[in-house]
Amino acid sequence: MGHRARHASWARGQRPVTAATTATATDLAAGFRAGALSPVDVARAALERMEQREPVVNAMWVRDPADQVLARAAESARRWEQGRPHGPLDGVPVTLKENVARAGVPMPAGSAAVDPVVPTVDSPAAARVDAAGMVVLGSTVMPDWGMLSSGVSSRHGITRSPLDARWTTGGSSSGAGASVAAGYAPLAVGTDIGGSIRLPGTWLGLSTLKPSAGRIPLHAPYLGRAAGPMAATAADCAALMSVLSGPDPVDWTSLPAQELDWGSVGIGVDVAGLRVGVWTQAGYGVEPGPEVVAATRAVADLLADAGAEVVEVRPWLTQDLLDGVNRFWQARSWADFARLSPQRQELVLPFIAEWVRAASGLSGTEVVDAYHAFGQVQTRTVAAWEAAGLDLMVSPVAPCAAFPAEQPMPYPDGGRGMWHINFTMPWNMTGQPAGTVAAGAMPDGRPVGVQVVGRAFDDVGVLRAMGWLEGR
Repeated sequence: MGHRARHASWARGQRPVTAATTATATDLAAGFRAGALSPVDVARAALERMEQREPVVNAMWVRDPADQVLARAAESARRWEQGRPHGPLDGVPVTLKENVARAGVPMPAGSAAVDPVVPTVDSPAAARVDAAGMVVLGSTVMPDWGMLSSGVSSRHGITRSPLDARWTTGGSSSGAGASVAAGYAPLAVGTDIGGSIRLPGTWLGLSTLKPSAGRIPLHAPYLGRAAGPMAATAADCAALMSVLSGPDPVDWTSLPAQELDWGSVGIGVDVAGLRVGVWTQAGYGVEPGPEVVAATRAVADLLADAGAEVVEVRPWLTQDLLDGVNRFWQARSWADFARLSPQRQELVLPFIAEWVRAASGLSGTEVVDAYHAFGQVQTRTVAAWEAAGLDLMVSPVAPCAAFPAEQPMPYPDGGRGMWHINFTMPWNMTGQPAGTVAAGAMPDGRPVGVQVVGRAFDDVGVLRAMGWLEGR
């Protein structure tokens, strides 16, 4: 690895803009356990912070009534006083993305054009945070149909970075990420089909995890989709994973029960001897800027200095495959769009309406060919990983840092709408765990994260590596 000192200096020499310091979930849990903190006081502070910041941040779709939130917190306080908490995160505030079903809470998928679905039962994720005694603050916003990497929505308006209102949050887990960065809750549940957890992670300076496919059961499983934690630290992500993971019959893709040591994250790990790939040239989409590459190289250098075997990984995917994935998503959304009345179609965000109309003339053969791109991405990615013999990979999360909040995508013109998911999308197809860790900043303070990818089903290994990097 060349120029090690320069890369490490860059990562440490620039500091990202950060939100006001608030306690982590693990700190709150320790305080509740020791009797030094009250869930009621924590919930009240969260509600006050939300009241102060929401007019600008705009992270929440449904804010649960304050009396309900405080009642949940009071029940938690009684359980801690009686020594019978429902779990280690009992009383810790959390938010859930609006497409994570909660009984009775409308799900508009970020769009002003649809009549929101109102679920009658909780999704597995919602049921599990409730069973764990966590204090749900509400449901967070997302952009239209979850197909934007920003906080721009025809229904909700613009969600803005709590770090600087001029910047995007990323998306589609825009409100989920913003709720953590703004200090409403230390934990949020987001969803990810091509980068929707990890992109807000890099642009908001968060630790996030797109877990292994099937690790967290979904109420509506779909190719590439995963739910996962968004937080300030890898240890907090692991704590929420301990609540959310495990099989559920509602999701026929969910993994079997498995004993995983989530508590080992943040305690310490020896990275010596790990074979780590560093991937900084995508070979398709938009190539990353020099600051993003430098942050990734700095992380690789830290691992190499600690005894990891770091190897270069060359591009293995091509533009036609990303175009095929994009084309199939367009066709899927066109089916939804075409069923709307002309009046309803006018309510769809113009960028999304133009994007879906590009699929209006596709033949069945062309749609099926586009679908085959998913399998090709999976096949070539698994082959590249196995050929390199990797334990971990580090790469950019996105080619750029946060862009203006009003902009729907980082590269919205020239048909490049999805060209920024070149580093994140492959792992949705293979189902491998992939997380983000803050690694540096642009000269103006915009955070830059690095993606950490693990072997199939090694969620704990990814989080442990992230925790190790956070401590450097």
